[in-house]
Amino acid sequence: MDIRHFFAILTTAATTIISTAQKTAWSYTDCINYARQNNISLQQSAISEQVATENLLQSKAEWHPTLDFATSHSYSNYPWGEQSSKNTYSSNYGLNTSWTVWNGQQRENTIKRDKIQTEISKLNTVDIFRTLETDLLQVYINILYALESVNIYSETEKLSQAQAQRAKQLMEAGRLSRVDYTQLQSQYEQDHYNLVNARGTFYTRRMELKRLLQLGIDSTMEIVPVHWDKPEVMAELPPMDESYSMAVDTDIRIQALKLQKESATADIDIAAAGNSPSVSLNAGIGTAYSTPGPAFGNQLKQRVSESVGLTLSIPIFDNRRTKTAKSKAQLQKINAELDIQSRLTEIAQNVESWYIDLRAAQSRYVAGIEQEKAAKLSHDLVNEQFSLGLVNTVELMTAHNNLLQARHSLLQAKYMAMLGHKMIQFYRTAQITLP
Repeated sequence: MDIRHFFAILTTAATTIISTAQKTAWSYTDCINYARQNNISLQQSAISEQVATENLLQSKAEWHPTLDFATSHSYSNYPWGEQSSKNTYSSNYGLNTSWTVWNGQQRENTIKRDKIQTEISKLNTVDIFRTLETDLLQVYINILYALESVNIYSETEKLSQAQAQRAKQLMEAGRLSRVDYTQLQSQYEQDHYNLVNARGTFYTRRMELKRLLQLGIDSTMEIVPVHWDKPEVMAELPPMDESYSMAVDTDIRIQALKLQKESATADIDIAAAGNSPSVSLNAGIGTAYSTPGPAFGNQLKQRVSESVGLTLSIPIFDNRRTKTAKSKAQLQKINAELDIQSRLTEIAQNVESWYIDLRAAQSRYVAGIEQEKAAKLSHDLVNEQFSLGLVNTVELMTAHNNLLQARHSLLQAKYMAMLGHKMIQFYRTAQITLP
C-alpha cells in the first residue's frame, strides 16, 4: 500500500471518529447518514458486490484463449555404460495456446447469469440499508416516546411531591391524619420510582440505537426531539390497495427474487450445455536440447517443432451429472417463483397490519385527548377540594393516577400513529422523512 494512501485512510478514520465524538445531538437523518458510511453489514455487502463483479470478469475472460509456457529438464547418469560420456542432460521448451470455439453457449449463459448475480448483490446491499432504515426508525421513535415519558413522570413526581408537602403541613396543623399523609408520601415515592424506571427505559432505548449505529461504549449521544401535533397524527391515510401496489413496485426483495428466477433460467441453459459437443483449437511451438550433442543454439534451431490441432468432444455418458445439474436449476427456478409469491403475501400482510395499527392508534388518540381533558379537570377539582378538606386521600390519589394513565395512553397512541404513518410512507415510496 502506498504510504500516502495509508495516511489518507488514517486521516479519514480520525476525522470520522472526531466528528462522531463531537456530535452529541443526533437527528434521524444523522443516524441514517452515519449508518450508510459505517455499518459493518453494509460494508460486508459491498464486498460481496465486488466478489460478484470479479466472478463476472472471470466469466468474460473465458472468451480469451489461454497461453502457457512449459519447460522440463532431466539429467541421467550411466556409471557402467560403454559410451564415452556417462552423463546426459536434456531439456524441452514449449509455448502452447488453446481456445474454445464452441461449448454449447455455456460461456454466454454463464456471463448472463453472473451479470444477474452482480445486480442481485447490489440489490441485497440496498435491501440491507432499507432494513436498517426501518430498524432505526422504530428505535428512534421508541426513544422519543421514552423521552416524553420521562417528562411526564418528572411532572407527575413534582406534583405528588407538592401534594405530600402540603399534606405534611395539614398534618402538622392537625387537619390531616398521619395515615393520610403517609399514603400521599407513599404516592410520591411511587412516582419517584416510576421516574427512575422511565429514565432507565430511555437509556435502554438509546443503547439500542447506539448498537444499531455500532457506536463505541464511550460515545455520547443525545436525540434531537421531534414534535408532532394533532393534524399530523390524524392525517388521512391513502387507499390501502394503492399503498400495496406501490409497495410491490418499490420492494427491493421482489426485484431481487425476479432476478434470481432469471438466474435460475440461465443455470438451466448452462446445465443443458453439458449435452452439447465442444470444439476447441490448440497450437504450440517447441524445441529441445540434449547433451552430448551439437551446440545449444544449433539444437534449439534444428529441433523446433510447430503444431496446430482441432479437438471435438462429444459427451456420451457422464454419470448423470448434466441431468442432475439441469434438474437442480429447474428446482431453483420453481423455488424462486414460490419466494416471489411468499414475498407478495408478506407485503400485503405488513401493509394491512400497519393500516390496522394506525387506524386503531388514531382512534385511541382522539379518545385519549378527551380522556386527558376530563382527567385533568377532575384532578384539578379534587386537588382543590382536598386543600379545603372536602375529599380524602384515596380520591386524590385516584384522580392523580387517572391523569397519569390518561397522559400515557395519549402519548402511546400518538407515537404508535406516527410510526404507522412513517412505515406506510416507507412502503409507498421506499423513503422515510422525519423533521
